[in-house]
Amino acid sequence: MFQQMQYFISIVKNHSFTQAAVECNISQSAISQQMKELESHLGIKLLERKGRSFEVTKAGQYFYTHSQDILDNVDTLVENTIKIVKNEQVELKVGYLKNFGTTEFLKTVSKFSEEFPQVKIKITSGNHEELYELLSTGKVDLNFADQRRALSNEYVNEFLTDSKFMLAISKTSFDDINDQMDISQLADIPCVLIAANDQRESDEAYYREILGVKSEFILAENYDEAQILVASNQGYLVVNDRTEKQLNTEIVKTVNLINAKQQMVQNYYAYWKADNSGYYIESFAKLLKENFV
Repeated sequence: MFQQMQYFISIVKNHSFTQAAVECNISQSAISQQMKELESHLGIKLLERKGRSFEVTKAGQYFYTHSQDILDNVDTLVENTIKIVKNEQVELKVGYLKNFGTTEFLKTVSKFSEEFPQVKIKITSGNHEELYELLSTGKVDLNFADQRRALSNEYVNEFLTDSKFMLAISKTSFDDINDQMDISQLADIPCVLIAANDQRESDEAYYREILGVKSEFILAENYDEAQILVASNQGYLVVNDRTEKQLNTEIVKTVNLINAKQQMVQNYYAYWKADNSGYYIESFAKLLKENFV
């Protein structure tokens, strides 16, 4: 079917059986016969003949677009297979969420490198928006990041783990709070945001729309500065039960973050483009998932 897909793409691209036959180095009668066999195999019309011309059906438009994706993946598969035989190194570009913690990720990199020594892993760290931009522009093959957008069919979304959102608050000012606190109780206290200026807008939108933060925001450059602001009751900090390990419990306390009586949870996924799925990408994602399990 791959050959028939190539013929079909050429016919649609040139909008001509004659030109497609020349491009594919095949007779016009042969390429016409191949299209009839393809439509017969699929059981649908891809082209609607109109005399000597034709129009591409809706099904044909879909098949045209996705056939190109499939053939591109086949080309990549062949190229990588040949590289393995020639002992050439293949590169896998992975994006990693900074400030998460490295245990599971490092185990995955180590195991993957052991199983696939012919693959060079290039690692880039960043925040959610930076990693999303790299993935969407093809500069990384797979991302390990938190979920901040609705899941899209454009990507493969492999759930890895979740983590409870928590609040880092002053021990002295909230000594009567036990293990949880509703975000509405902190509406009059600033929310400390550890973010660069260029990501402040997206982080603020996420905090307001998803977590329900009503406070004004103040910026901190790192966790040390954020903790000082929290300890001096100048603000509170949103963390989770992974990143809270970076806090000094002698200075601040953490409680579960509740919004409208619901415990807020952060989900983490491995993401990669559906049209860029491949053996090494899927193998890395599988190992990563196993390390979280």
